[in-house]
Amino acid sequence: MTYIPAETRYDQMIYNRCGKTGLKLPAISLGLWHNFGDDTPHQTKQAILHTAFDLGITHFDIANNYGPPAGSAETAFGEIMRTDFKDLRDEMIISSKAGYHMWNGPYGEWGSRKYLVASCDQSLKRTGLDYFDIFYSHRFDPDTPLEETMGALDYIVRSGRALYAGISSYNSQRTREAAAILKDLGTPCIIHQPSYNILNRWVETDGLKETLGELGMGSIAFVPLAQGMLTNKYLKGIPTGSRATQGKSLDPVVLTDHAVASLNKLNDLAAARGQTLAQMALAWVLRDGGITSALIGASKPEQVTDCVGALANLSFTAAELAEIDRISLERDINLWAKSSSD
Repeated sequence: MTYIPAETRYDQMIYNRCGKTGLKLPAISLGLWHNFGDDTPHQTKQAILHTAFDLGITHFDIANNYGPPAGSAETAFGEIMRTDFKDLRDEMIISSKAGYHMWNGPYGEWGSRKYLVASCDQSLKRTGLDYFDIFYSHRFDPDTPLEETMGALDYIVRSGRALYAGISSYNSQRTREAAAILKDLGTPCIIHQPSYNILNRWVETDGLKETLGELGMGSIAFVPLAQGMLTNKYLKGIPTGSRATQGKSLDPVVLTDHAVASLNKLNDLAAARGQTLAQMALAWVLRDGGITSALIGASKPEQVTDCVGALANLSFTAAELAEIDRISLERDINLWAKSSSD
């Protein structure tokens, strides 16, 4: 059955300017980190993407290592682009990244020019795209000169492989250094992708939010729902089949009895606001305009619909923010602390 996008897809979504550029991103973007590998039915992937686009989500974020296995999310997305979205490419922002392990040997990860350019070419081949809108350095490489990594991003943009350059999980100091190098090269760094949510506030303590504002860069927060912790999924503990039981990136150790109790208190506050916990968590990330877009993941279409519903109420009272601070004692759950501290 041919996919026909909803004519109302742009009616409700909020689009924010990405820093000081002409690019606008939807306030909610969709990431393909989980649930787009070979372990998820293709029809489910299609349904998630269709729902997202119908709701005005125009930005889709992938990376070379997304799966499992690595590369399979890009392959799946490429197939859906060919069959369902082939005439809609110019309505989409599609980003990919490179930095984590992809193949054996000394050239299969980190931030060398060799790895980044080869990775970008492989990602374009898997997706079948002519170019990416944004290509990121997925993590800072402490053993490669930053000039080389940023030079590779500059080359990727100048060669037509991508329109814009970005970085992910760089701390404030490294962000300033990377932005300065790219500015001198003539290819500005337009966006940073940090982890950020109610339980993980390193971008505030590090000063990164202020740095991005000063530099005129946009930002897209990944794991704004703390990998599902800030949803109704764990309010009664760890359910069978959840991400915390799959041996992936959410360690069940963090879901202590105290953490679950805190999540329930946050859920009560969300209910008093007329929101689900996920909606309140997304609204909190977007609350002050310091974040351009919140990057969600989804295992079913209904989750996308729920998340977009957050945009109906992005304001908080001072009392609500203070109560969230008081409840959120399970902070500093940052799986990317090593990368952002180098």
